[in-house]
Amino acid sequence: MTQSKFHHFHPSGMHYCVESADKAISALKEGGYIWLNYYAPEKKELSALVDTLGVHPLSIEDCMDTSQVPKIEHFPDNSFIIFNAFTYLKKELWIDEVNLFIGKNYVITVSGYRCDGREPLQGTDSLIELEAGNAAQGPAFLLHIILDNIVDKKFHAIEAVEDELESAEEGLIANPEKFNAAELIRLRRYLLNLRKSLFHEREIFVKICRLDSPYINDKAIFHYRDIYDHLAKFLELTENYREIVTSLMELYTSLLNNIMTNASNQTNLSVRRLTLIATIFLPLTLLASIGGMSEWSMMTGPGNWKITYPLFLLGMVVLGIISYLLIKRIERKTGVSS
Repeated sequence: MTQSKFHHFHPSGMHYCVESADKAISALKEGGYIWLNYYAPEKKELSALVDTLGVHPLSIEDCMDTSQVPKIEHFPDNSFIIFNAFTYLKKELWIDEVNLFIGKNYVITVSGYRCDGREPLQGTDSLIELEAGNAAQGPAFLLHIILDNIVDKKFHAIEAVEDELESAEEGLIANPEKFNAAELIRLRRYLLNLRKSLFHEREIFVKICRLDSPYINDKAIFHYRDIYDHLAKFLELTENYREIVTSLMELYTSLLNNIMTNASNQTNLSVRRLTLIATIFLPLTLLASIGGMSEWSMMTGPGNWKITYPLFLLGMVVLGIISYLLIKRIERKTGVSS
């Protein structure tokens, strides 16, 4: 089970874990700064930070509300950021909220609400070990490492959506009749959610890069500009993918219309052929019914049936041919062909 972790970054450049948030805060007496990494904490745990670190109560309320859009707010003692982490598992996109605080001598991260075991900040500890020199420079550099890790994972989710989009395109072209249009609707919904999140996150970094936060200094700002470039690229990708989805939906509609038109043409052709047959045989049926009542033998005498009936059948054949040729002539004049 994922648990909250608390770190102290010593002025000497070393960092170590401590047992609780209170001990981490006490370690500030030695200098350096701390990182309080909360995973699905109780509200009372976060509320304790109001008095000890000057966290604003409104920020605590935002941490508990997972329906917030990404944003950045500045308070007297810290800057508060709401960010999103993307995870793509089993053809389903998950967007988990990560709340971040940066102050003079601390970084606080809050995640894990409604994550169903997912860890938005997974792998951050390893990155800090690899970039220990950067992390030792202060909270702004640690915050960059955390945000950079989250943004890198966004690419994996966007890439998974791209792969599904390519698969849907191939399936649509290969067999439009069996293609499931719900796949395109699902991908379009995912892309809309991605765009909404990325748009607001890009605005966050616009504000950071213009030095709105007093806790992110000039020395660290170049790292944040790199993240801004990644977010701008991801936003452009989602826009392009949305256009592709729209084009595929139009293509799907066009292919279905072609299939339905071909089926309708085949039906019309069959009906016309049946109509032609019925038109030819309608007078023949009338004559056959009259001849079947022995009228011809009655008019010529019963002894002449060997001559009259063959002549009657021959007349029916001639009448059928004349009817067929007459109908074809009418069709040629009207420009209709079977």
